[in-house]
Amino acid sequence: MYNILNINENIWMRRSNFAASKIIKTINIMNLHLLFSNLTNPTLLFFVLGIIATTLKSDLEIPASTSKFISLYLLFSIGFKGGQELAHSSFNMEIIYSLLAGLIIASAIPFYTFFILKRKLSISDSAAVAAAYGSVSAVTFVAAVSFLEIQKISFGGHMVAVMAMMESPAIIVGVILLMFYERETRCTTKLSETLKHSVTNGSVLLITGSLIIGLIADTKQAEGIKPFTTDIFKGFLAIFLLEMGMVTAKRFSAFKKYGWFASSFALIIPLINGCLVAFLSHYFIQDIGNRFMLSILAASASYIAVPAAMRIAAPKADPGLYIPMALGITFPFNITIGMPIYFLIIQNI
Repeated sequence: MYNILNINENIWMRRSNFAASKIIKTINIMNLHLLFSNLTNPTLLFFVLGIIATTLKSDLEIPASTSKFISLYLLFSIGFKGGQELAHSSFNMEIIYSLLAGLIIASAIPFYTFFILKRKLSISDSAAVAAAYGSVSAVTFVAAVSFLEIQKISFGGHMVAVMAMMESPAIIVGVILLMFYERETRCTTKLSETLKHSVTNGSVLLITGSLIIGLIADTKQAEGIKPFTTDIFKGFLAIFLLEMGMVTAKRFSAFKKYGWFASSFALIIPLINGCLVAFLSHYFIQDIGNRFMLSILAASASYIAVPAAMRIAAPKADPGLYIPMALGITFPFNITIGMPIYFLIIQNI
């Protein structure tokens, strides 16, 4: 009898191991497929083209006025569509949890990263970099929207509001830490002035305003501009990422003097933040698309709003450090490798 049970147990173990290995193999194939699909995304390939163009010292150039228009268009389109989605969705606890989570994430990341950074960097540089990584990247958010569209997964319009709300807390925390640890800054920096600048920043104001307009706009009237807000979105995104590729290549060489620490931080910290939020978000958010967007917001780093605010609050901080870190390393990492990783964590939890 014992032998029969032992044989049955061995058979069961072999079948379990076979099933487990089959599942792991399937997941690995899915991982490779998802990564390959993301890397062959046309909009991402235009980003690579921009890097190649700058590396080859091509005369390819996107006029500054055109680039600014496309930036405004992308923010307007996302904000307006988010407002429309929010108008058609019922207000529930998940929205409140998402907003609270966004505020907590944007406040916690600059706080803990500051103490890591100040081991190697000056107080001003540490505060600026911490604020950049606590804040969010609207362009990464745009790329994440495209990623979800490819996967045919939707997300709630309230995530646009979450993104807008996450801009300021990181800047405020960064400035407070700077004022606390650097005596000279206490006398020269006004927190109210920095707070006002972060709230009235063009990108924040446009996306927030577009969200509100999309929320209150008449549905039938909004259909009239749908071809502009939706149909041409990916085309403009491709041109915008082409320019981002060129800017990235130009900025990347500026911070080589900071060595391995800056590069490692720009890769590891966003990965930790994104993976942690992807894992923990299932406790309070059910929707996969919303969890993914929150993870991307946690993993991204600002290179528009924060630099503008830090010019006032931390004039000693080196823009040649925190802008290339966010734009030259973290941004490419998130849109190539980071997004598939966060998405897979969310899918499997």
